[in-house]
Amino acid sequence: MADLNQDTVTEAVIAQMASTPDPRMRQVMESLVRHLHGFAREVKLTPEEWLAAIGFLTRVGQACTPYRQEFILLSDTLGLSRLVNLMDDQANRVGEATETSLLGPFYREAAPQFGYGDSIAVHARGPEMMLFGRVVNEKNEGVPNAIVEIWSTDADGAYDLQANDPSVMDMRGQFRTDAQGRYAIRTLIPLGYSIPMDGPVGDMVRAQRRHGFRPAHIHMLVGAEGYRELVTALYLGNDPHIDSDTVFGVSETLIVQPRTGLADSPDPGLPSVHYDFHISRRAPHDKSGRVGADPSKVTAE
Repeated sequence: MADLNQDTVTEAVIAQMASTPDPRMRQVMESLVRHLHGFAREVKLTPEEWLAAIGFLTRVGQACTPYRQEFILLSDTLGLSRLVNLMDDQANRVGEATETSLLGPFYREAAPQFGYGDSIAVHARGPEMMLFGRVVNEKNEGVPNAIVEIWSTDADGAYDLQANDPSVMDMRGQFRTDAQGRYAIRTLIPLGYSIPMDGPVGDMVRAQRRHGFRPAHIHMLVGAEGYRELVTALYLGNDPHIDSDTVFGVSETLIVQPRTGLADSPDPGLPSVHYDFHISRRAPHDKSGRVGADPSKVTAE
């Protein structure tokens, strides 16, 4: 131990972890140490840069509140959330199931419940649209009584969690499919928006000369008993940032465009999107989970 140098310190750290009883924890931490030490060697990290990084991560933690998760935002902007999401999708998505997307830092549990065709805009005002379709299984059969959860920005591009009173829920809700698996939701046409730029993650994004914008989108969470939960989002194809999402969430199959005059729309006069969500049965070995969380439920254990 007394003869440690920059070439031997990594193995010394890993040796101290050798008795970790949880094999998965041991695997993850050993790999983390190897890559972290390798990164420091590769960039020749200086003491000043190390201290700046400690300060940055400290500020990220200090920016977190029950209504804001700055660490999830950091993960999102570094593409880590999307990478974990893609790996989970590849390992667990079955057949023609709808692609997943990011849960993001603005999800909230216990959203209000609405009926078929109701509007989630309780207080917000702006141009409306209709989102409708079916929740179907791998045989293209409608899944009755499935939960279709939605959350979106208002017409100004802001979530309720960013309002003066973030305890008041708006522009989010839960719907149940009917006996044929159909759902219909009235909402506002979403607006593309900048991620929160008033914290340390915003400082990082500006320092990298990135625009910081997300394309207009609608978050969706679809679930039914016995099925794998689907976390996804629908992106408006005419948004100027559709090809440069700051958090890398867009997939081609999730791009939509509201159109008026759809004959099967519950309100053909409104711009409407018909989208069927395909969900798959949950396999016994399925270890998938959400890449994200309700900010108020993220605790230091």
